[in-house]
Formats: sequence, structure tokens, C-alpha cells
Amino acid sequence: MYTDFLKTFSEQTEKNMEPYLKFNKLLTKNVEMLTELQLGAIRTYSDMGLTQMRAASKIKDVTSLTEFNSQQLSLLTKFSQQVMDDTAKLQSIAKEFKNDVDSLASENLKSASSI
Repeated sequence: MYTDFLKTFSEQTEKNMEPYLKFNKLLTKNVEMLTELQLGAIRTYSDMGLTQMRAASKIKDVTSLTEFNSQQLSLLTKFSQQVMDDTAKLQSIAKEFKNDVDSLASENLKSASSI
């Protein structure tokens, strides 16, 4: 008698917790993707900054200053492209998360309606 009750209780609890578990997995996946994106961006921007600091420390005369300044435009272009790429990746991650949450909510709504 008690074993049947515990089995039923366990099954109902598992069924009730399933949407939370799915959402937690989805959230964890999203946080992992965002963390990887941020770490990659930090690496890229740090490398750019350090490269610029090294190049600036090599300025010794007007010629090297002119060279340094002429390289700034290409660096700015590279930096702008990197920011746009990172923004596109972030938007993609956000859109995928929204779509996954929407489908999870829809799935839960259907299962709740059938009860």
C-alpha cells in the first residue's frame, strides 16, 4: 500500500518537475554560450590593446609616429568589425534562447491543457 503511494508520488513529482529541469538545462546552455562569447571577446580585445601598447612603445621619431598613426585606421576597422561580429553572435544566442523558451512554454501549455 505504502509502496504504491510512494511510487505514484514519485512519478507525479518527477512529472511536475520536468518543465523546471528542461528550463534549467536551457538556461545553463545559454549561460555557457554567453560565457564563451564574453571570454573570446575579452581575449580578442585584450590582444588588440596589448598590440597597440607595444606599437606605441616603439615610437621613437616622427617617422615611426606617422607609421603608427597610419596603422590606426586599419586597427579601427578591424575593431569595428569585431564589435559587429560579437553583436551578431550575441543577437543569435538571444534569439535561439527566446525560441527555445517559447517552444518550451508552448509544450508546457499543451501538456497543461490536456490535463
